Amino acid sequence: MLSLLHIENIAVIESADISFDRGFNVLTGETGAGKSIVIDAISAILGQRAYRDMIRTGAGKASVRAVFTDVPQLAWFAENGVAYDPETIIQREIYLDGKNICRVNGSLVTVSILSRLGNQLINIHGQHDSAALFDEANHLTFLDDFAGNGALRADYGEKYAAVDKLRREISRISMDEGEKLRRMETLKYQIEEIEKANLDPGEDEELEARRKVLQNSEKIADGLNDAVENLYGGEDTDGAASLLSIAERALARISKFSEDISGLHEKVADLMYQVQDVAELSREVRDDLAYSADELEQIESRLDVIHKLRRKYGATCADILDYLEQAKQELDEIEFADDHIERLKLKLKKAEKAAWDAALTLRTNRRETAQKLSGRILTELSQLDMPKVRFECQFTELDLTPNGADAVAFYMSANVGESLKPMSKVASGGELARIMLAMKNVLAEQDKVQTLIFDEVDTGVSGRAAQKVAEKLRSVARNKQVLCVTHLPQIAAMGDTHLLIAKGERDGRTYTTVTPLDLEGRKRELARIIGGATITETTLKSAEEMLHV
Repeated sequence: MLSLLHIENIAVIESADISFDRGFNVLTGETGAGKSIVIDAISAILGQRAYRDMIRTGAGKASVRAVFTDVPQLAWFAENGVAYDPETIIQREIYLDGKNICRVNGSLVTVSILSRLGNQLINIHGQHDSAALFDEANHLTFLDDFAGNGALRADYGEKYAAVDKLRREISRISMDEGEKLRRMETLKYQIEEIEKANLDPGEDEELEARRKVLQNSEKIADGLNDAVENLYGGEDTDGAASLLSIAERALARISKFSEDISGLHEKVADLMYQVQDVAELSREVRDDLAYSADELEQIESRLDVIHKLRRKYGATCADILDYLEQAKQELDEIEFADDHIERLKLKLKKAEKAAWDAALTLRTNRRETAQKLSGRILTELSQLDMPKVRFECQFTELDLTPNGADAVAFYMSANVGESLKPMSKVASGGELARIMLAMKNVLAEQDKVQTLIFDEVDTGVSGRAAQKVAEKLRSVARNKQVLCVTHLPQIAAMGDTHLLIAKGERDGRTYTTVTPLDLEGRKRELARIIGGATITETTLKSAEEMLHV
């Protein structure tokens, strides 16, 4: 669970330490006091997007630090090389230049890796979640998540991928006769042109290297002559090899008198042998050097052929030869396409049968689970003072798709006598909040996340409905840690821990504080929520009664 949240320089919060307890934690405060900033800070340490605009004016960076206790030994830790600790500490720093630094138990992680951990620690439910819940494109996923269909979906996904691959392969090699003849003629011409050149892999590189030598043969000959003369010596001078030989003999005569001289002799002897080898090799290269204008012309002619092929088929001889093999393979496929297509169709038939078997298994499971899901949601809605609601998962059977052979849409009727319609078309504002809460609670039953955050999900709810929502949230908090941002006194009164978010001014700057409330503080905050700015004995009495219910 989330035990401690430390915030620095996020929006109007300069510095705040917030402690959360097990059970039901409520956060209240005036509109604009900064309640959403606390949720934004939690979102940041969960790996969600953070913007430099979050940074408090005048600060160079913002930071959030969260301490989670009783964290299970998730596979995430081993997979990402992070030390596991049941008391896990997550830190995130956000800089003005857009840079983010994230750490888990001291180890650096990327934002995307952090988000995979965050999804396993906290679920945040806000008003915007209703859009996802009421979007029919998501209903099949919700049903599968509730059913725990991960393994069945994976099995079907493999079989559908095989079907899709075969279909695309058949489509690729299927063409009309005119198109087939044109493509065959093109391939035959290309194959003939490349084969006629009789290329060798690496031939172009060898020819270009030889051309470079021939084009510079005169300079090479002059340079080698100079080198040989300076190494061997000429008519009037001793070369390096001769001088080193003289030095070696001089040192050899006296090397027996001193270990230092003996070591010096060995080094000079090594140099002498090396220079003699270099001198001999230089002379051999010079003597072997041959220049032929005809050879250069032949190389230029051959390279011209290769360059023309390069422009069409590849950057090197090796690439051109690879293209030749591909062209031969494609020509073979086209010439024998009918036979190949028949073989592929037989494979496709078997693959489609396997995919349909998996799809029908999924369909059976989904229909059975849909009944359970409907029952659970209706139970939740009844507890939320909506006992007359009807809810149903409506199926549409499809051909094979990446998600199976079904489409699912959630339909409901909020009032007696009304026909079932898509949820987004039948719910009022207050009903919307309760429906979302009911669905979130049911879907969360399959979720191992221990902390749930509800961000103003009570919008549009009042009176008896508000009381039911409060009771439901408190019920959820018996098994999970719940954090709830609320404007309703009924919900605030149910909290086990009550935090007040307040905004003030100091030295011309705005500051937000987070204060845990004692009993008297809770009474005054509830009285404010009930009666507004003017707190009277009557509102205080009402608040006290709510806290002792």
